[in-house]
Parts: sequence; C-alpha cells; structure tokens
Amino acid sequence: MSTAPAAADTSGPDVSSWQHLDGTMINWHAVRASGNNFAMVKATEGLNYVNPYFVQDSLLMRTAGVARGTYHYARPELPPEPQAALYAAVVLGQNGPLDLPPVLDMENSGGLPPGALIDWTHRYLNTVQALTGRAPIVYTYPNFWRTAMADSNEFTGYPLWIADYRGNDDPELPGGWANWTFWQYTSKGSIPGISGNTDLNVYSGAQGDFGRFANIPNFGSSASGSGTGSMGSS
Repeated sequence: MSTAPAAADTSGPDVSSWQHLDGTMINWHAVRASGNNFAMVKATEGLNYVNPYFVQDSLLMRTAGVARGTYHYARPELPPEPQAALYAAVVLGQNGPLDLPPVLDMENSGGLPPGALIDWTHRYLNTVQALTGRAPIVYTYPNFWRTAMADSNEFTGYPLWIADYRGNDDPELPGGWANWTFWQYTSKGSIPGISGNTDLNVYSGAQGDFGRFANIPNFGSSASGSGTGSMGSS
C-alpha cells in the first residue's frame, strides 16, 4: 500500500482502461470500503476515443457511493470545440449526485507553441463549461506547464489537479496557482478492488467541503459517508 500525504482524509484513485487488464472489472465497493471517497475516470481522448469501460465504471462506482470525476485527455493537434462536445456528450453532464466537475488532462502539446496551446486550452475550457454548466478542473504536471504552456498564469481561476511524484510534503505549483485542489502523488499505488498499480490522489479542501464540491448528499453525516483510509492515467 502506498502512504497518503499527511493529514489527507479525502482520497481516491484515477483509472482508465489500463486498470481493466484482460477485461477485469474494478470492485468499486472494495474501493469505497477501503476509505476512498472519489475516483477520477478517463472518459474520452481526442475526437473519437471513448474509454470502453467508462459506462460500467460510472454506474458501478455510483452504486458503491464513490464520487465520480471524469476527464478528457487533450489532443491539441486537433480542434478543441469538438473534443469538448465529445466529452460532454459521453459524460452526460456533471451536475448530478456524486459528480465532481469536469477535468481537462493537459500533458500533451500536440506540437503547438505555447501561445497557440494557451489559446487552445482557453477555447476547450470555455466550451466544456458552457456544455456541462460547471467550471472545469485542470490536470497537469509542473514541468509540462512551465515549458509547453510557458508557465502561463491565465488559468488560476480554475481548480488545479497537479501530478507530482517527488515525495515532498506539498506538490510543486506552476502557473501562478496559489493552491492545489487535487494532488496525484504517485502512479504506483495499490488499493483493494483494483488489479495492478493505479494513480493515487488526495483532495486539499481548497474548494471547501468535499461533499458539496462532489454533490454528495449527507456527506460526513454517517460512517458510510466520511471514511478515511488508505488509497490506491490516462
């Protein structure tokens, strides 16, 4: 088991088809029983890829009481608006119970220079917010943002999900962000219910009460809604 950062009590994995080796399904009840309140699930990539396990995972994690985050893996060599439309159509909105805001996974420049990539990112985020009704979360790595995005500080109004595996007490923050909302602190985690390694994440509280942020009814009012425990990419 990987050890969560100190004082982290709202935790969860993020998964894609890689966590379904040979078609193995995730046991979401085991994920929740081990203290994980949420999970991020890859939904789409580019203009035509849909995670073949997205619907099953979405349904099963809801039955287990695991809040659902969903993300789109950006392909900036392709136009942003149709990518946002594909994502929004697949996730069917982000405003129901147990729904976290939409996420844009930015770790690929698509060969664009920083100025064009910054413009692409603005266009995607504006479109997906209009289609889903919620301000998106930006996922990235410090080095990618500092180089491919020229360390732009134009996106600090969006919550940050940062990937930083160096084992520090706090992650490195690029782009003028004053705080992080989610921290992906390892890509080699292990949690019950998921075969093999998975990325592990914690919530900082930067957006306030997690239950409100994730539309969880009665979060924290019972043992089933406020678990704390050990944790378990594109």
